[in-house]
Amino acid sequence: MSLREPLGLLKALLVRIPLILKTILLHSIQMSPVKGKQDLHTELTVAIIRSFMKTKSPLGKIQKQGIRDPGVKGPMWVSKVTLPQPELDVRDAVLRAIEDLKTGNETYDIPETIAVEGEWTGYRAGVGKKTPEPDLSEEEKYHKLREESPSDMTILYFHGGAYFLLDPCSHRVPVAHLSHLTGAPVFSVRYRLAPQNPFPAALVDALTAYLSLLHPPPGSLHKPVPANKIVFAGDSAGGNLSLVLLQTLLTLDRASHTIRFHGKDVPIELPAGVATMSPWCDVTRSMPSISGNAHLDYLEPPAVPSDDPAVKTEFSRLPFTPDDIWPASPPRADIYCNASMLSHPLVSPLAAPADLWKNAPPILISTGEEGLADEGLILARRVYQAGVPLVAEMFEGMPHCHGLLMMDRPASRRLFESFAGFCRDAAAGRVVSTGNLTWVGFKLKLSMGIPIEKACEVSDEQVEALMQKITAWKLEGEIELQKQWRATARL
Repeated sequence: MSLREPLGLLKALLVRIPLILKTILLHSIQMSPVKGKQDLHTELTVAIIRSFMKTKSPLGKIQKQGIRDPGVKGPMWVSKVTLPQPELDVRDAVLRAIEDLKTGNETYDIPETIAVEGEWTGYRAGVGKKTPEPDLSEEEKYHKLREESPSDMTILYFHGGAYFLLDPCSHRVPVAHLSHLTGAPVFSVRYRLAPQNPFPAALVDALTAYLSLLHPPPGSLHKPVPANKIVFAGDSAGGNLSLVLLQTLLTLDRASHTIRFHGKDVPIELPAGVATMSPWCDVTRSMPSISGNAHLDYLEPPAVPSDDPAVKTEFSRLPFTPDDIWPASPPRADIYCNASMLSHPLVSPLAAPADLWKNAPPILISTGEEGLADEGLILARRVYQAGVPLVAEMFEGMPHCHGLLMMDRPASRRLFESFAGFCRDAAAGRVVSTGNLTWVGFKLKLSMGIPIEKACEVSDEQVEALMQKITAWKLEGEIELQKQWRATARL
């Protein structure tokens, strides 16, 4: 039963009463492992979500729950549209960028181009949280949305969910809130999910959506949006997709200056900026903070090979109960991509050296003190070294995507204010880069600037070694899984 249903939520919480009581007790006697970093509300939220993350139901079941549409109600306008399928040139442009950035024998599936669904989302003023949406056509809702979203900026939003979960419908509330703070319409993309559609299907859909904003296909509700008025934004995997879409454009612009799109050769143009919230920059999940910050986060550290060369650590897939979509056939070590692609810059943007970020527009990286903190800070260092205008911030004690999970908390309100402010500044061409990480202390009582060069002690050489170690380990495991699969298929 979905946790969005009251009865399902009640049952789920009842079985977690011992966990809740233990967390409250340890917090009250100041023996909590997160003492001085999290208030009780945050600690309970993290503990409960972490317990749900241990559930190993079939992946398909979890995926269906995450994309179940709760309906549209409250202070939001949602207009659902479908962007028509473009030529194969869009896909082929992505493939060119992949090939240009390859360093070895990386392999990947070649996807089709498809019609891409999405939701225009905006703030609806003067209604309560449970007010149903009016009985209007999608076109009428779009025009109502635009009336209440007067900014000339458009935010192109990519939802998180590790590339295999969630949907624009799961992110309507925070996306509408972002629209409210910026006055801008937000186009939230329903990109294809893994494992059914592994890399680079989502990236092809992202490029289709961006080109459609710039050059509306026939029948579109929107008018052309100038590139310097579009901001890419996303959380977690959506932050990854925002960054790799930018990296794709930068790579293509170095080799070619046009793409064929709906019968026209259109220029490759960069957006006004990229805003990310807890971006997933390293799909290998190999940075030290993955385990070092685990007590503050609900994301559990993955299994990793031993540092002792005498100890062989066998690779195993994520232990979801098998169903018709996972394990994949033939098997992969990773849900999102072939193991050989894990350290490719268009899968893990952390793999892109500083020089590949040259000429990029302003970038915002906002992170908690979470498992993914190191990768965000290291990428921030790289883009700053490339001369890219950078805004970086870290919230002490906050877990992954805290702004979405606890929107009513002070730290989340501050995050959304800075996120929206960056979007406005990027579209106005006035982002100011200080070269500092803004470190926001627990309870927001302390804020200070730390030079971005010193915000994370992991060197570029260590980053590459750690990523390559996990990539090689997973690739070895994938090869063995495929050997077993072929042997079973012959029986």
